[in-house]
Amino acid sequence: MNPIRAYLVDDEPLALKRLSRMLAATGRVEIVGSNTDPVNAAEAIAQLNPDLVFLDIEMPGLNGFEMLARTEPQPLVVFTTAYAQYALQAFSVQSIDYLLKPIEAEQLDRAVQKIARMRGGAEPRPDLRQLLSQLAAAQGQQPEYPERISSRTGERVEFVDLQRVMHFFARDKLTYAATPEKNYSIDHTIQELEQKLDPKRFVRIHRSTIVNIQFVQEMHSWFAGRMMIRLKDDKHTELTVARDRVRALKERLGI
Repeated sequence: MNPIRAYLVDDEPLALKRLSRMLAATGRVEIVGSNTDPVNAAEAIAQLNPDLVFLDIEMPGLNGFEMLARTEPQPLVVFTTAYAQYALQAFSVQSIDYLLKPIEAEQLDRAVQKIARMRGGAEPRPDLRQLLSQLAAAQGQQPEYPERISSRTGERVEFVDLQRVMHFFARDKLTYAATPEKNYSIDHTIQELEQKLDPKRFVRIHRSTIVNIQFVQEMHSWFAGRMMIRLKDDKHTELTVARDRVRALKERLGI
């Protein structure tokens, strides 16, 4: 089968470069173009007619859904997002794939395989118009987020108020909720927590860390485009912010 002709749209140039490298490494995708401007991207997609578009959701001026609504003909789409948890259920209903940033090779391989099945007729193509209608309705709904989370130790289950959690971190295949007093073992992965928690309060800053922005006291530049944040606890805990997570954290902090 011929390679999948893909077009990439993301307002972050570094994200585009990283995704381009990862797609090239699969050996199954030909990148026919990319753009950081969603308006220009919509015009290019109409001209190039790619098989697939990797589309960022949160972009200034025109978000991914709005760009898609004005794109004709509509290609197959894989959404990329660091936020927009409200949309994930609609994606699964319409059999459209999405990649949570930072994108990992396993996620990407799953998406490419799914698109290949759609192109070959082994899996039905989604109804993008219906998806956009569902997303429009979902945007008007206020999602419910938990106020506490459970921690199990043997037969004992303890409930931890999320307002006390400074950050979540993964270590040695386990996940912990860190409070000023102690760390609690949690039966969720970091990726699951990212989808479960209120994104206005909790932000993923690293593949293994989610921080409660209410506990962020200060931040400063670090090596290789990364940043370091210091929390408001007695230990002045310091956490590293990955380069591709800096922008999302600054937005949540109003910087």
